[in-house]
Amino acid sequence: MKALASIGLPAWLARLGALRRRDGSEPSGAIPVRDWIHVSTAAPTRLIGFDQGLVCVVLALLALGTVMVFSASIAMPDNPKFASYTPTHFLTRHLFSLSLACMAAVLMVQIPMAFWEKASPYLFALALVLLVVVLIPFPGVHRINGARRWIPLGILNFQPSELAKLAMVMYAAGYMVRKMAARENFFQAVLPMGVAVGFVGMLLLAEPDMGAFMVIAMIAMGILFLGGVNGRMILAITAVLVGAFVLMITLSEWRRERIFAYLSPWDVKYAAGKAYQLTHSLIAFGRGGWFGQGLGSSVEKLHYLPEAHTDFLLAVIGEELGLAGVACVIAAFFWLARRAFHIGRQAIALDRVFSGLYAQGVGLWMGGQAFINIGVNLGVLPTKGLTLPLMSYGGSAILMNMIALAIVARVDIESRQLMRGGRA
Repeated sequence: MKALASIGLPAWLARLGALRRRDGSEPSGAIPVRDWIHVSTAAPTRLIGFDQGLVCVVLALLALGTVMVFSASIAMPDNPKFASYTPTHFLTRHLFSLSLACMAAVLMVQIPMAFWEKASPYLFALALVLLVVVLIPFPGVHRINGARRWIPLGILNFQPSELAKLAMVMYAAGYMVRKMAARENFFQAVLPMGVAVGFVGMLLLAEPDMGAFMVIAMIAMGILFLGGVNGRMILAITAVLVGAFVLMITLSEWRRERIFAYLSPWDVKYAAGKAYQLTHSLIAFGRGGWFGQGLGSSVEKLHYLPEAHTDFLLAVIGEELGLAGVACVIAAFFWLARRAFHIGRQAIALDRVFSGLYAQGVGLWMGGQAFINIGVNLGVLPTKGLTLPLMSYGGSAILMNMIALAIVARVDIESRQLMRGGRA
């Protein structure tokens, strides 16, 4: 250091530079300093403005879902119930829903998160109103298979429970931001949210739609936990919910029969009744083997497996594409949920708590609902009326899924803007 000081730092750097020739080569015996003194003339790295991986995985799931919906529904006109339909009826409607959902996603990604934070209570209130409206016979609420879950809007039958999932994610995220200082207080932080979830649950069970209630309860509890609520409180809420579900199953004969059918699907008493869907779903997976029977070669979709294009689409995937196809679907949903959590964690690190909790809540929604649907198809969980996100046939479900994920993409875009020194 004394030697460097004696000759002066600028002079020392000049001597190092003199070791180079004008043409860039070095004389023999030169000090090898090229790697650390060289100034790169390459163009700067381009910053990507959105999460390309997230978009690619979503588009891949949508594309595979479209192909499998067509495959699962192409033979449905052979059924007298759908005799007036063309073989491409469900494909056409599915493509229309996809187009509507993609346009809505492009619009929603333009809206700042500050707007959604302010609007979250109003969106939750709108969802509650629609959940009440769907229970009123007027104005022509659609009833399918004994369930009152849809409001006909002409271009599609809208399902308010799908909007309720999105509204719950936003409301719970905003709620935790407002209650952050009191998150350790049960009566101030946990009880009000529990009342809100309970009220939504009563409306959903009146439809009935127990599957949607399970997803919404999971979303609310997950966001409370991620927001910093004490783990003991979460365990207490879990115990209450489990007790409520057990009580509902005990008091409802048809729910009780469904549980018994799930436990013994091959019993003669249930195989042709409550466990009919489950047994044929398992047969489909058994026929699929490692690599499947080939696209379009499913036998179970030929009027053996009910709701093959909606709730049991994965069984058709398993039969036609085998374990390899099912594994790809599972891996895609795992990556999607994990990516949503990563985007949320990054937003929270930038002190954008609402945006972060929202993104993680969507990750819980997509991952949790996919887990339940896959578990039902495989016979791991009791049969529930839940679709496979982004893939199953259903207009309002795909619409809400795409809107929710578009807003997650907006969270990521704003985080990237902040990290580049801009303003969200």
